Parts: sequence; C-alpha cells; structure tokens
Amino acid sequence: MKFVDEVKVHVLSGNGGNGCVSFRREKYVPRGGPDGGDGGEGGSVIFVASEGKNTLLDFRYRHLFKAESGKHGQGRNRHGKGGRDLVLEVPVGTVIKDAETGEPLVDLPRPGDRWVAARGGRGGRGNARFVSSTRQAPRIAEDGREGEDRELVLELKLIADVGLVGLPNAGKSTLISVVSAARPRIADYPFTTLIPCLGVVRHGEAPPFVMADIPGLIEGAHDGAGLGIRFLRHIERTRILAHLVDISQLSPDEPLRPYRLIENELASYSARLGEKKRVIVLNKVDLVPEKDRLEALVSRYEQLGHPVFPVSARTKEGLGELLSALVRLLSESEVSLPVEDVEERVGK
Repeated sequence: MKFVDEVKVHVLSGNGGNGCVSFRREKYVPRGGPDGGDGGEGGSVIFVASEGKNTLLDFRYRHLFKAESGKHGQGRNRHGKGGRDLVLEVPVGTVIKDAETGEPLVDLPRPGDRWVAARGGRGGRGNARFVSSTRQAPRIAEDGREGEDRELVLELKLIADVGLVGLPNAGKSTLISVVSAARPRIADYPFTTLIPCLGVVRHGEAPPFVMADIPGLIEGAHDGAGLGIRFLRHIERTRILAHLVDISQLSPDEPLRPYRLIENELASYSARLGEKKRVIVLNKVDLVPEKDRLEALVSRYEQLGHPVFPVSARTKEGLGELLSALVRLLSESEVSLPVEDVEERVGK
C-alpha cells in the first residue's frame, strides 16, 4: 500500500431544501389554509479517526467531497428529507488545517474522534410556518441555506513512543527490525527507508511500546536536501527520541559532527523537538575492534548530557540495556499509547 501522509481536499456540505408555498384544497374544505412543508437539512461532512486506516491514499486522487443536499418541502405539510452526512475515515493521528492560512483546526489522535468539517445548510420554512392572527394566508416561504465550502489540508502524524533519527545508513531500519516485528527495507546504500515505519517492541515483563523509524536526514534537509524534513512530523508526537550514530564512521577530529548535524536539522524544523527526552545510540560497535577508541568515543558523547548506549543492531550487542532504558524513560511519562490499536495497523 502506498504511504501518503499529506493531501489537500475540498469539502462541500449539502444545501438545505427550500420551503414550499402551498394551500390545502379539498372538496368541502373551502378554507383549508396554508400547508407548505419545510425543506430538509443539508448533510454535513464529518471526519472520523479510524483504526483501519494507516495512510491518506483514499484522498490522493479524489479531492472533492460533497454531502447530500436536503429535499424541498411539499404541500400537505410534507417536509423534505434531510441530506445524508458524508463520513470520511482518516488515520488516527491526522491533523486537519485550513488550506489558505495553514492554521491547525483539529487533531484526531484517538480512534473514534470526530470533527464536523462542513455543516449542512438549514432547510427553509414552508408557508405553514408563517401563519399568524393577522396573516391567515401567507404566500411566502424560505429558501434553504447553502452548505459550507472549505479547502482543507490533511496531514498525518504517526503515533509512536520512541522515534529513531539519524543519518542515512546509521542502522535505524536494522534496529527496528531486530527489536520488533517490523520489516523495513534494509540495504547498504543511503535512503533505503523512503517512508516511516512502525514497530511494536516488547522487552521482558514491561508493557510493549511503539517505535517509529524515520527516513534518514542529511545536512541541509531543512532546505530540501535529500528527502528533506517532511517526515519529521511523524516524531512530533513521540515521547522519546533515539538518536542513532554510526560509530564506525566517526572522524577522530570531529566525532560529534554527525550528531550535531542531525540536531541542527531537528532544531530548524521545530524547537519542540529539542525539548524531547533523547538517548544517544552509538551503533555498529562490532566494527570498532579497538577498545581504547571505543571508550574514548563513548566518553565524548557522554559529555553531551544524554544517556549513551553503545550497541550493535546486527549482533544484538547492548540492545538489552538500551531497551531497558527506553522502558524506564517511558514509564516516567504520563501518556501511554494504545499499542493494541497500532498492532492492528502494523502487524504483531
């Protein structure tokens, strides 16, 4: 299934039906009076967060969505039928914005969350509604009101506990494939991962948590280099960032450069990302046989003030300590994610 995480749509709610001008005309009823019915209410356009959706692909090739209009009123006090609402299912975690201003209008982070994007027009009143003591035979009725017309942008933000970030080929895909049932593409060339990937991680007796693998960043990503920063929206909701660094490629002169490069890209995207808890994962320690060099690199990264874990995703060295630390940090957070819902979408 193709992964689509941002689309622009045009939604139109239904118009209200017109009221009717009518008079009762029956044999032996010389003064039947007005009996024009009201028009029906127009249908609304409603977005609903659904567990069965994990992409905005349904909106990729169809951009106009219109609810049903209400029927017109008729004589004999027959009111028009209301238009049916148009219910559009979107993935859990969808943010809906105004297309012109970019202003966020609503966030749908939980299954079943609903939002009325365009409310249906009100039906017009028939002439039977205008009878009064001084107006016994009104010949007026109301037209139905038009529905709302809106241009919206749907933006999907995946929901995960831990977000993996780092340069291409840092080993993020290998890591998530080892600690979860996720099966991302893995190869020895840059940008193997082209879309975010979710996996459910279980460690010991601790509650399972959700991990997200984000496509690799490069220098200048905030200006559009490489895959840019369009996928960083998917870690805005995460509680912890795991910053992976390929320790085998670190320069003796500038060992912190890869880390600082990615952190600069994160800060260029959003100041909120810089405030998140993070751990530093020095991956591929199996490719650094010199013990003194490994200890020196770990010491340099520990000076940054974040927990540092030297691991090898390929040989699984150090992964137990890393997962235990992530479980501990997540337990300190008040918010927990519905793992069961994620499992249904990404597989166990």
